[in-house]
Amino acid sequence: MEDSGTKSKQANRKKEFEHEEYYLKEGFQSVIDALDLFKDDPLIFKPGTTFLYSTHAYTLVSAVVERVVGQRFLDHMMKVFRELGMLNTVPEKNDPIIYHRSRFYNFTKKGRVVNCPYVDNSYKWAGGGFLSTVGDLLLFGNAMLYSYQIAHVKNVKGLLPGFLKPETIRATWTPVDKTEPTWDRDGLYGMGWLVVEKQQDYGHCRSRRHYVSHTGGAVGASSALLVYPSDPVEPRGDPPALPKGVVVTIIANMQSVGLNTTALKIAQEFDKARGV
Repeated sequence: MEDSGTKSKQANRKKEFEHEEYYLKEGFQSVIDALDLFKDDPLIFKPGTTFLYSTHAYTLVSAVVERVVGQRFLDHMMKVFRELGMLNTVPEKNDPIIYHRSRFYNFTKKGRVVNCPYVDNSYKWAGGGFLSTVGDLLLFGNAMLYSYQIAHVKNVKGLLPGFLKPETIRATWTPVDKTEPTWDRDGLYGMGWLVVEKQQDYGHCRSRRHYVSHTGGAVGASSALLVYPSDPVEPRGDPPALPKGVVVTIIANMQSVGLNTTALKIAQEFDKARGV
């Protein structure tokens, strides 16, 4: 076990897409096989001391899911996507003909747009190996928002349960200490989500709304999904119409595009329009 020393500094200095594993062309037959890429690596720092996002951590989670459900991870995920109505979300495999699949681009150091190289994403299905659409991601975001808000409603008569159990979504959107991300200094990281909590220190001064987001970066692609819940309102009579809030998703077929701030600004503008 390594403490946060030299190796941690080297990992932070290295630019994201300079890591060779992004460009793997080797296929893995299962998520268990993909664990071989990192299972013997030393820790970069002592757990609980600092934060570094890890795509490999999602591969480990996918292996746990596979063992728990007793089914191949991709097969299980296709069942989940169907239940969510995400019919255009599929594994990013090279051979199948996938209609409306985008080409993937990157900028050179001189600012030229070029095609990205072929990569095989089987080493990281759970951490960035699916193709999707903005429509499907909006369905996902609203399903998460509904699960979160119904967990805070006292009168649930006539309301269907959320896709996630109340205790699951609460744990998912609970920030963890010492997990300040570089891309949004207002938040902390939860379980796969950046979590920004509501805050206002002084009257008629800067205020901050609660929201959660997840950004993604891959070879030739960038994305953001941001969920901006409305303040909870518990009606006296009928159950509320849920979900309430704004969900923003942005997908770009360009590498290394920062989208979190743009997604937040869009959510804030739509939220203002809803209040007019």
